[in-house]
Amino acid sequence: MSTLYLKADQETISKYVIFSGDPWRVEMLQKLLDDPKHVAFSREFNTYTGTYQGVPITISSTGIGAPSAAIAMEELYDCGMEVAIRMGTVMGLKEGMLGKVLIPNGAMRLESTSDSYVPKGFPAVASIDLINVMNQSVKNNNREYLNGISATMDGFYSQMRESRLSKKMNTDILKTFDDLEKFNVSGVDMETSLMLVLGNLMDIKVCSVTMTTVLRNLSKVLEGEERTKAEQDLCKIVLDGIVLLDQGEKQS
Repeated sequence: MSTLYLKADQETISKYVIFSGDPWRVEMLQKLLDDPKHVAFSREFNTYTGTYQGVPITISSTGIGAPSAAIAMEELYDCGMEVAIRMGTVMGLKEGMLGKVLIPNGAMRLESTSDSYVPKGFPAVASIDLINVMNQSVKNNNREYLNGISATMDGFYSQMRESRLSKKMNTDILKTFDDLEKFNVSGVDMETSLMLVLGNLMDIKVCSVTMTTVLRNLSKVLEGEERTKAEQDLCKIVLDGIVLLDQGEKQS
């Protein structure tokens, strides 16, 4: 029986799963797989399973934000997922981050979806073995990485990007970033903390691998060929990292 939203089942899903917010980034990623099979494109959830260097891998989109990411995580966990990796973009809060990969050790839980699972004192932390293989994969692909703390929020135009409405309401968007910088937070996204919490509740390996494509309040943005190359590198980094993890598990 297939799941409610992703239309997936245990026969179509690998134990290794890559999640991307953007359904169309999934289309780019599936081209790197051997013999990809389209599981379904249902609502915001676009899912394929194929192999990469002989390792079975599932890729699926979550859409934007923690609520839909929770649905994707829950349904693919029902299908036997054992490793979950968020692959996406992040808004960097430090100078020099543009084009670098942020692989956070943990995340501030400033979204509300994880609150429906656990109290605020529960940490959102990544799996150290996944962090290590992804760090190595970044180096193997000639990119730079940072490990640190990220923050996950619900409101893009209410917390992360000035808009006509935020200006009308006199919302101080820049204060969001000033407050986070006091805590040495490296970047902001809309999914990571929820996914780290759920991965730990599920007792599976989980991490977030994100490319810095913009800086605070979109003050600097990767564009054109530079943006395309960054996203292509991100796809390869995560796929290569899964291969490293799989090799290590077979040797242990």
